[in-house]
Amino acid sequence: MRALLYLILFTLVSACATKKYTKQHFLPKGIKSATEEIYSVVNNQKKLLQKKQMVFTKNGRIKNSKTVDSSGKLLQETEKRLWFIVETYPDKEPYYCKIRWKPNQRERISCYTRKQYKQNEAIYHYNPDGTITKIVDNFTTYYTQYFYYNNKELSKIITKDKNNNLIDEVSVYCETKDEKGSCLKEFRISDKTKLKEEIHFYPVY
Repeated sequence: MRALLYLILFTLVSACATKKYTKQHFLPKGIKSATEEIYSVVNNQKKLLQKKQMVFTKNGRIKNSKTVDSSGKLLQETEKRLWFIVETYPDKEPYYCKIRWKPNQRERISCYTRKQYKQNEAIYHYNPDGTITKIVDNFTTYYTQYFYYNNKELSKIITKDKNNNLIDEVSVYCETKDEKGSCLKEFRISDKTKLKEEIHFYPVY
């Protein structure tokens, strides 16, 4: 009987376990909220693409978020529930995303509509420190993203298709950090398309 109770407890914990956002992005403990702005950069001219506001739980996961475009139009809202994450959109049904912990530092994230139609699914693979090593798309593009780090900073993202053909390679570097170690200004440049993004991060501790 006791063994059965332990098995049930393990199953429940595994079903709702998820890696901390702060671990994934090298953010310090104690962060309460943050705003992230993503800009495209063309000929040294910046254009805001989207702005995301995030509120964190005490243990470093996203409690809720709101993403808008450059004009302030809502793109997406998320809310962490006990067993899943709800993603709401202005022009389609909400998604209900279940996160299941799997062996060997992996998570399966599957999103469904209320009618149980699967919309997307990905397997996240993690390093022992909680950072992402790769993301395998299991439903839409079937692409795999590989993440590389240098001195506790994200340095490169390589995307390949299911036949291992290169789709894109993006160089990443942080230009400015605050006193707690959060990256306040990050650049991402595609080696293939030469597209450049500038990401501004405004944390609240």
